[in-house]
Amino acid sequence: MSSPALVPPPAAPADTAPGALRRSTLLALCACVLVAQSMVAAVNLLVPQLAASSLHPSATELLWTVDTYVIVFAGLLIPAGALGDRRGRKGLLLAGLALFAAGAALSALAPSPALLIAGRGVSGAGAACIMPATMSVLVQLAGPERRARALASWTLAVGLGGLAGNVGGGAAGQYLSWRALFWLMVPLAALLAWTVKVAVPRTGRSPHGHPDPRGTLLLVAALVALLAGIIEGPAHGWTSPRILVLFAVGAALTGLFTWYALRSPVALFDPRVFRSRRLRAAVLGTGTGFFGLFALFYANSQYLQYVKGYGPAVTGLAIVPLTLGMALFPKVSTRWQAASGPRPAVTTGLFLIGAGLLGASTADAATPYALYACWLLVISAGTGLCMPALTVGVVSALPAHQAGLGSGLGTSAREIGAALGVAVTGTVLAVHEADARAGSFADAMSPALRTAGALVLVATVLVTVGYRTGAGPTR
Repeated sequence: MSSPALVPPPAAPADTAPGALRRSTLLALCACVLVAQSMVAAVNLLVPQLAASSLHPSATELLWTVDTYVIVFAGLLIPAGALGDRRGRKGLLLAGLALFAAGAALSALAPSPALLIAGRGVSGAGAACIMPATMSVLVQLAGPERRARALASWTLAVGLGGLAGNVGGGAAGQYLSWRALFWLMVPLAALLAWTVKVAVPRTGRSPHGHPDPRGTLLLVAALVALLAGIIEGPAHGWTSPRILVLFAVGAALTGLFTWYALRSPVALFDPRVFRSRRLRAAVLGTGTGFFGLFALFYANSQYLQYVKGYGPAVTGLAIVPLTLGMALFPKVSTRWQAASGPRPAVTTGLFLIGAGLLGASTADAATPYALYACWLLVISAGTGLCMPALTVGVVSALPAHQAGLGSGLGTSAREIGAALGVAVTGTVLAVHEADARAGSFADAMSPALRTAGALVLVATVLVTVGYRTGAGPTR
């Protein structure tokens, strides 16, 4: 069959020609990204309040309250991106905002843990529509000369979303109820929908796509099984029958999807796009960066509360130094990439994330917050340097009319990397018997962050080699 990735993109309609990206459109799209990404992290800081609430959730129900959003979000990203390319990106974005608000309302009203979990899943499905649609619209509207800068802004919004989730979740945990956080999302999503309707133009649909329900079902099931195994691994044990079955099912379904997609003339996407070393390196680099970032997020909130004695609100604010590098260094990355290609920015950025994690692993109860914040700044600078180049690397591996699919691939790598970062850090903490005592947690956090930092540095070498040997210019 002919690869969809090799089909030349159609000409853009006159009203959405490259270069038509307005500042109001960019701000509206980035605001949607920030809100959707914020709910990945926000609920983590509400776990103590949820555990003591009138819902009386079990430990397993608490786990699924946190994880269902991530599992559904990541599992639906690729098919949602392809759907937007085929059926309309603005329509998918508006539908995603509606689902996000409906899920938040269901969570806020939930009289039982089961309905709270269901609401989280509905919001996750909405977020899965929002993320690829926003990036796809940006790629369609920004010409080649502005694409890197537009995607740097999109990447910054992703990073700021994680920080906003920490700050918002911490404030809600200390000053409001957990229901208030979900209620806040409803009018916010409505406001964003109105802004999108006014500020975001419709873009041309891809004439080459076809619905692929079989491929979609196989791929979503494979991703859900894989993510469930990663997320539940620390709680159940990596060699427990439950986790091994989830990984085996995920691997089998991935193989079945690949076999099917290589033979189907209407596949969701052609797996042969991964023949590109540059694409493989960009996907691995994206996952690696978020692996390191979420390894830090997971340990950071506990370190600041258990070891430093901060309250939830101060804990959320104490990670704000991560915003500085994410806000300042994407511009540096864009210029560096234009002058020297993506490899130097990617390699330097990932190295700084790994080095920052190793530095943060030295923190204990006696470490001044100012010194700890310096390591946050190192990680922040690394993220700001590498993520814009990696985002462009994933998206540019596919033609412009498949930008939604490219966004889905890149964002799936982010979420899988984030889940692995939490899982690896949580496992090492459990092995070292971390608990809420200051000395106990500090002693366990050190090897956990050292492990995460070492893995980031090893992956950095692989990504660098992939960029060195990858062929073909980025578009």
